[in-house]
Amino acid sequence: MAATLYGLKNCDTCKKALNWLQRFGIDHVFVDYRDVRQSPETLLAWKDAVGGWDALINKSSTTWRQLPPQRKTPGTDPEWTLLLKEYPQLIRRPVVVLDDGTVSQGFSDNGFKKLFGAG
Repeated sequence: MAATLYGLKNCDTCKKALNWLQRFGIDHVFVDYRDVRQSPETLLAWKDAVGGWDALINKSSTTWRQLPPQRKTPGTDPEWTLLLKEYPQLIRRPVVVLDDGTVSQGFSDNGFKKLFGAG
């Protein structure tokens, strides 16, 4: 099964996930979402797949902590997608999309073994 891994080039967790995919011979493509901004439709699909905006957003990040208070309370989907267009690094990493449309978020050895049926 092929996968697209979305994240940041300099993210340690993304690097670990990429190394895991290589080690297990999983076909994959890496997309840095600073370089390739995702559409509002894609962000909404990810949000729905992972359980909402709170699950998709990394609220412990430096970027989140440095946002002005009024930016930390988007009330609608369009406000959230606008925030993520401006600050894609707020997305919890990595987001993995399988070729069958399955969306997963984050990395752990056991989680990836389960997701890819490997190990």
